[in-house]
Amino acid sequence: MLERQPQGQELLQLQPGTLPDMTVSPVRAANLPAVLETTGQIAFDDRRVANIISRVSGRIEDVRVSQWDFVKRGQPILTLYSPDVMTAEAEYLQARAAAPMLAAGGADQKQFTQSMIEAATRKLELLGIEPDQIQRLKSAVPSFVMRAPISGNVVQNLALRGSAVNPGDVLYSLGTLDDVWITADIFEDELARISVGQALQAVTTAYPGEVFQGKIERISPAIDPSTHTLQIRCRVSNPARKLKPQMLARVKIMVEPGSTTVVPLDALVFETNAYFAYVDLGSDRFERRRVAIGSWNQDYARVIRGLKSGDRVVTGATMQVNELWHEAHGERS
Repeated sequence: MLERQPQGQELLQLQPGTLPDMTVSPVRAANLPAVLETTGQIAFDDRRVANIISRVSGRIEDVRVSQWDFVKRGQPILTLYSPDVMTAEAEYLQARAAAPMLAAGGADQKQFTQSMIEAATRKLELLGIEPDQIQRLKSAVPSFVMRAPISGNVVQNLALRGSAVNPGDVLYSLGTLDDVWITADIFEDELARISVGQALQAVTTAYPGEVFQGKIERISPAIDPSTHTLQIRCRVSNPARKLKPQMLARVKIMVEPGSTTVVPLDALVFETNAYFAYVDLGSDRFERRRVAIGSWNQDYARVIRGLKSGDRVVTGATMQVNELWHEAHGERS
């Protein structure tokens, strides 16, 4: 039967012998090791990803790289036909050709000549023409070669031969793999044990015998209320580029030893989206209490909230006690 307390709390009363298999076990404190383990996913470092964008209107004449190709900074990646570029090149060449005649005048003429050349050069640079290409310019042609702004892998290829392009169109995305992110989840009760700059090791199923070194660089300011976890972002060195985006990695963070509260796993009942335990209050009365848990093994679960060390909880016949609770509520309804 249920016993309603003055403050609204409901307690389940069980007479001795109601459930012969029922046992009660203590919630206890346990030591935590000096290594915190979690699982994370590898991603590109977004600070090392670059979009290659068309700055002019035109048409793609030739594509020189494909998806997942590795390119070096300055490497030609495509040829673009654009009358806009040819017009800018013509203006630059005209300014250079007029320079000797205008330079023969006074100081004002020389300054005007220099400003014309600088303006034409700047226009070409804004259109994506590299300085060395400008220096080698001999004639105005409608085709020019675009080059990679960074070294990295082609992670997105939107450039198709013969396609028309407009200013602002993304043609490629490049990402480097020399350093990668690993994003992992940490339970909120572990937050005090981690900090930015802490060293860590990562191991993947692809390379089980190889350990990758890194450190924590970001800690999320928000906690997921449904899982009671927060995310950390770790920068991991990847000199041979073996780690690939979307890989899973086991992360070990070196921390100070600590302590936590654990409850026997068979004391917990899962319903809908939460765990519950039945706490022995003495005199054959039991309180149904919602419990938030963290990691667990085959015997114990870590308690985030709801129980404290020294509480006594039902372990044997837990499901039968839960059924009696619901039956008692059905009798009251």
